[in-house]
Amino acid sequence: MTVFDRLVDQAWPAAHVEDAHGWRLRYAHGVTKRANSVWPAAEPPDLPAAVEAAERFYYDRGLPAVFSVSPWSRPSGLDDMLQRRGYTVADPTLVMTADLAADRPVTREVAVAGTPSGTWLDTWWSVDGRHPDALPAATGIITGVPAAYATLGDSVGRAVLQGDWLGVYCMATAPHARRQGLAREVLHALLNHGRAQGARRAYLCVTERNTAAQALYTRAGFVPRSRYHYRVRARA
Repeated sequence: MTVFDRLVDQAWPAAHVEDAHGWRLRYAHGVTKRANSVWPAAEPPDLPAAVEAAERFYYDRGLPAVFSVSPWSRPSGLDDMLQRRGYTVADPTLVMTADLAADRPVTREVAVAGTPSGTWLDTWWSVDGRHPDALPAATGIITGVPAAYATLGDSVGRAVLQGDWLGVYCMATAPHARRQGLAREVLHALLNHGRAQGARRAYLCVTERNTAAQALYTRAGFVPRSRYHYRVRARA
């Protein structure tokens, strides 16, 4: 099991989780694939039966069956098996990491708080949200574990301290406020805050198609370390 699968699962907690022969079936009212997907962390004794049980779990809740698949998913042939079963690939994602040996420069006053303000939530959801009615469920996810919430104008971010690791999530800047360096300041403030709390390394997840964000993270010292994607199958 890769450390990143575990860190992401802990930092983005689903409202409801069931264990099925070592697989974690995560459900959060359909808000984000991350919180509504199978984390196949162990090898089940009967793979076809385990997949069918996972499908029933999501279909009974009105959702498509979704698997989060990384190089450490079990069993090793799961991705091929899901493809043969009609699952399609969605959201190929990089996991990037950075060392926190030194502070990053911050030239503007970034507000960092232990709870997300209304402004923080409005900014994040205006960029990442899908439907206003889903915001309560999304708020439950991002406040499900202790975290730091950074705000600078119309740019926000979230960081979760996980031992030596700091997970960076919810980086979002309103379209009209981009290319002003706000996201860089928010990111640096979160990394410095985590370092002050004892974190020595940081990680984040960014979709492969989001090259603008990857460039920002690369300039902040992040490098690709792993990757994952989702396998999705709608109910027949």
